[in-house]
Amino acid sequence: MKFAGTRTLTRLVLALVAVAVAVLAVSGCSMLKDASKSDTAKAKVGDCINVIEGSVTNSKTAPIACSDQKAVYVVAGVYDKKTECKEEQTSYEETVNGGTTAFLCLSPNFKQGACYNESASTGYKFVDCTAPEASFKVLKRIDGAADEFQCDTATAIGFRVIPDPKTTFCLGNPKG
Repeated sequence: MKFAGTRTLTRLVLALVAVAVAVLAVSGCSMLKDASKSDTAKAKVGDCINVIEGSVTNSKTAPIACSDQKAVYVVAGVYDKKTECKEEQTSYEETVNGGTTAFLCLSPNFKQGACYNESASTGYKFVDCTAPEASFKVLKRIDGAADEFQCDTATAIGFRVIPDPKTTFCLGNPKG
């Protein structure tokens, strides 16, 4: 015995199942792609990063609260492919099995009174001011201004100016 409308009902159920399978396939692939990324690679603009160990090919980094003294970088841009970062930004590229899974542009997020190590090959890293590898100390952080002339030339031995967001870091000797 057949009931009226069962063929239509069967088609509707099959269509809903097909849509559900398609949604799961697309979201599952996306979730698998994200699963292969580190926590740093999953960061969003405005998140902060701690450099635990700098390396040209295999840095150890971790997301951290931006208020933490070890939050050396703030994420300024997140991209799916290699992008030229702005001046005063550091690029972070993560590759897995030869393919790039993330590309971030990072801006310095130095804290006033903190010391850092600077390396041309590995970027910045938070260090204790008494550490032999300490390159500079942030004497003054000026948010909202990108103007090195706001640094006291009597005490500052250098500066870093970040155009976006406008920030000036007045730098001094870590030992002094």
